[in-house]
Amino acid sequence: MSLSTFYADIHIHIGETMYGKPVKISASNQLKLSTIMEFVKEKKGLDLIGIIDAHVPAVLEEIELSIKNNEYIELPDGGISNGSVTVLLGSEIEIYDSKSNGPIHILCFFPTLERMKNFAQWYRQYVSNPELSSQRIYTEGKALQKKVKELQGLFIPAHIFTPFKSLYGKGVKKSLSEVFDPAQIDAVELGLSSDTDMVRNIEEIKSYPFLTNSDAHSLEKIAREYNALQLKEATFKEFEKALKKEAGRKIQANYGMNPHLGKYHHTVCKACQTTEIIGTVCPNCGSTNVIRGVSERIKDLSSNRNSTIERPPYIHQVPLDYIPGLGPKTLERLRKHLHHDMYIIHQASFDQLKENSNERIARKILDLREGKISVQAGGGGVYGKIID
Repeated sequence: MSLSTFYADIHIHIGETMYGKPVKISASNQLKLSTIMEFVKEKKGLDLIGIIDAHVPAVLEEIELSIKNNEYIELPDGGISNGSVTVLLGSEIEIYDSKSNGPIHILCFFPTLERMKNFAQWYRQYVSNPELSSQRIYTEGKALQKKVKELQGLFIPAHIFTPFKSLYGKGVKKSLSEVFDPAQIDAVELGLSSDTDMVRNIEEIKSYPFLTNSDAHSLEKIAREYNALQLKEATFKEFEKALKKEAGRKIQANYGMNPHLGKYHHTVCKACQTTEIIGTVCPNCGSTNVIRGVSERIKDLSSNRNSTIERPPYIHQVPLDYIPGLGPKTLERLRKHLHHDMYIIHQASFDQLKENSNERIARKILDLREGKISVQAGGGGVYGKIID
């Protein structure tokens, strides 16, 4: 089997709603794994997804029952497949150990259901309620790394620059070595408010692969960001090889939102919304309720030495639900006739788009594809906007 391009979003919640409230996965619940798998293939064009609620008992129960009923199979090289989409089993965990300055979110992925169950059993000793999705684990960062590696898992800090609950947001002052063993990190996830070019001069992350994942809490938010991977097949082992750039496997491209659309790109005073802020006090109103932007935090961490490391191309994209005037009915018509969102955003011709929407929307999609957009930058927890 030759190497091919597979599209992957490896940071998806299925045990939470978009508001972060826990949802029990059950036969009567519409947010079943089968629903996710069908949606990502038909609507989003993905081949590989990573769910990060797989430690939750109800999710494990659903997966085991579906395998028993021959709905899915467990692949020999890791992952759960329905024949068209592969799921990597993972957990998103919040760690706040004795050496960190604030909480840090981590993604952990495991090759088999048995190892995921083993991890879930260990995990429940250190959390207050193992029935919930992402929550704080009461152990040290290096202890978590050790357990993940014992089970041959992957350890990936999530959305590493977000002001809250991230490695560089508040977790560490300067270096990830304050909390973690650098040698036991497999990749880092950039997050919606940054891209490869912005972070290329941060010395200590130069050796890690960069991932762009959606951190989706609802179906429509899946594949806001995703990765093109060169693999032989969509499995855990092939994904691991891509991170290590082994035998021709690699991350072929990162697809991500324009960082200005992220909700923490710029520093913002929450009291008066001023963005012209240096330091921790708003010069306009004197408030200290200032949310430091990702762009400013990255400048703090960057060196003056220009990186010469060759990275996969980072391709900016704008999710279709950001386009002014593109409502749900038009979106469904586009998807029905033009395959899925990836094709619509990156490949469909003007005539195809116009035929299934209107001239204004077709022109807007092409302008976004070609980078001809004006954006009002986001910050302080408010997403950026396309200026129509």
